[in-house]
Amino acid sequence: MVFEVGDIVKLKKPHPCGSQEWEILRVGADFRLKCLGCSRQIMTERKLVEKNCRGVRKP
Repeated sequence: MVFEVGDIVKLKKPHPCGSQEWEILRVGADFRLKCLGCSRQIMTERKLVEKNCRGVRKP
């Protein structure tokens, strides 16, 4: 699956704020994601995003 900066991904489990959608801010071996519900940013491994991704939207 091809991910680009600015894409919106829907992940399997929701964030504690209730949102399941994240914006990709950085792509590489690690991803920086921003929650679209509360704007919190996290860094996570590429393989975890690929495993838990349920859909990708282009902006």
